Amino acid sequence: VAVNRMLHLYKRLTIEIPESAMLILFGFILGGMIWGADKAQTFALQPRTFFFFLLPQIILDAGYFMPNKLFFSNMGAILIFAIIGTVWNAVAVGLSLYGVYLGGAMGNLDIDILQFMLFGSLLSAVDPVAVLAVFEEVHVNEVLFILVFGESLLNDGVTVVLYNVCDAFVSLGADKINAAEIIKGIVSFLVVAFGGSLIGVVFAILLSLLTRCTKNLQIIEPGFIFVVSYLSYLTAEMLSLSSILAITFCGVCCQKYVNANMAESSVTTVKYAMKVLANGSETIIFVFLGISAIDPNIWVWNTGFILLTVLFVLVYRIIGVFVLTWMLNRYRLIPIEIIDQVIMSYGGLRGGVAYGLAVLLDQAKIKEKNLMLCTTLIVVYFTVILQGVTMKPLVTWLKVKRSSKSELCLIEKLQNRAFDHILVAIEDISGQIGHNYMREKWNKFEERFIRPLLMKTSARKSQDQLFNVFHQLNLKDAISYVAEVSVSVLASGLDMVPGADIASQASTRCPTRKLPLVTCQSHRGLKFGERCGSLDFARSDNDANLVFKKKFGADLSDIIPDINSDLSDKDPYDIPLPSR
Repeated sequence: VAVNRMLHLYKRLTIEIPESAMLILFGFILGGMIWGADKAQTFALQPRTFFFFLLPQIILDAGYFMPNKLFFSNMGAILIFAIIGTVWNAVAVGLSLYGVYLGGAMGNLDIDILQFMLFGSLLSAVDPVAVLAVFEEVHVNEVLFILVFGESLLNDGVTVVLYNVCDAFVSLGADKINAAEIIKGIVSFLVVAFGGSLIGVVFAILLSLLTRCTKNLQIIEPGFIFVVSYLSYLTAEMLSLSSILAITFCGVCCQKYVNANMAESSVTTVKYAMKVLANGSETIIFVFLGISAIDPNIWVWNTGFILLTVLFVLVYRIIGVFVLTWMLNRYRLIPIEIIDQVIMSYGGLRGGVAYGLAVLLDQAKIKEKNLMLCTTLIVVYFTVILQGVTMKPLVTWLKVKRSSKSELCLIEKLQNRAFDHILVAIEDISGQIGHNYMREKWNKFEERFIRPLLMKTSARKSQDQLFNVFHQLNLKDAISYVAEVSVSVLASGLDMVPGADIASQASTRCPTRKLPLVTCQSHRGLKFGERCGSLDFARSDNDANLVFKKKFGADLSDIIPDINSDLSDKDPYDIPLPSR
């Protein structure tokens, strides 16, 4: 945490160099200090610690805060990149290394084809933490972001499943592998992957049902999220299913219902606690990746093996992305642009998962384990440091399409929603069954059957779009009000006394209109802490308090936030209000 805090204090460094690369470099320094003091590597990242305590926090954070609409709208492309792309990289790298090994480019090594395939499977784990950090900073377009984000999230689970299948083949022996064993391996791969996903969905339903009953137990609501999600991970692990996919889909499927059922204070607690745990885990992993380089016992150098591995990892990533994208673009309404394909190819960084799987290799079965571990570290350093540092200049140079930095205003959201319904109508009239039609059917099914089961009554009422918009406007107004008053007080440098005539403070500027308050007619005569304007359609002339029960009925009054809204200054919202 201290290291992470230090990096955030030096923003100039993290702007030029990704945080993950900085943490690895810090690990080099720390490892050198430890070695200089003890002449031994006393600290190492154990696979048990990595897979049971650090990785679940990162995966849960990514799944829980996944933008669901974007994720499921691009689900087909994400699955193709995560499954077919992962298998392609593993097989291509493994077979290519075996081919050049037979050609004598690596010298005398004790590795067979199955061990090369196992090595290729662990190198197919993509960990684009640095890339996503750059994406968020430069605001790349949403499709590119979700494709890289979704692929990396599901790729970890697929990689571990593929690694276990290859490890089982290595234990069985090449002479005992036949067609039946290969079919069993494929079936096992599918069962483990989809079984783990199903476990995650089941625990997501359980978690949603639990939060229906926590109205009077708000203090322990956040704990349920972490405990039940981690139980999904452990349950899948005990059943020999994909634990990574289990906790991923647990987070993806539960977030909508859990956030609706919990109090806003609990939602905020979960958000920041999850971010702290995930960020801390990432920091520990990357620091230990740097510390691991100082251990001389793992370094077994083979120039041909290492250089060819790095080359094949880069080349087959590019080939896989371009070929799969060419296939997808034949059926996508909006094709993936060539520049986005370049960024996706360049963004195939390797990280903690690849290193953790390399450490798990059995020395008794894999005689060249240290060579594979050393090569994995070289690949991680090369991709995270070199590619991570050059990613931002590449994105800028290629002029990658950016997303809008500002949030959509209400009228834009309304237009997008109307356009979605128009597309559904067009598909229905033309007899085409596309993803818009399927999404509409799913929404109706969810509203009729799933929401009554997983959401409590007050949460379902708050899902009403009219009142949901009203609620969001109230929250935005309250937040902007607090921020404006704080900024104006700090900027003025005056000792403002509550109850004093605010117009008399001539040096103070109107926070919303950027004019001196003495010239802002709307603020004349106001006391400090008051604002001009109101929700005209909801406020009375004589009283500035919302009388919501009279306007909209007592049956919905329990879901309305106790916030006095003010929309007279239209800058944050740009929403024209009807005149009386």
